[in-house]
Amino acid sequence: MVFQYYLDTDILYVKLADGVSTESEEVAAGIVLDFDESNRVIGIEIEDASTFIDLSRLELLALPVNDLIFSERTPVKEPDKAMQGSR
Repeated sequence: MVFQYYLDTDILYVKLADGVSTESEEVAAGIVLDFDESNRVIGIEIEDASTFIDLSRLELLALPVNDLIFSERTPVKEPDKAMQGSR
């Protein structure tokens, strides 16, 4: 499984399995499932991801993970110190 975030479009894509998407279906506003030729879900696209997902944190619970690979990291924007003092 691969999580990939596209900062420029604010899309989070979760690749569940290898394969070629032959069909896609929007199952809820901004949530698109990709299907392969066997009608298996191979990916999930979440549009405007940062508006309702905390992308700064990823927690794995009870997963039988053999390899955990970090291939690229996008830095989290730090809050403006001047703005914090004015609250």
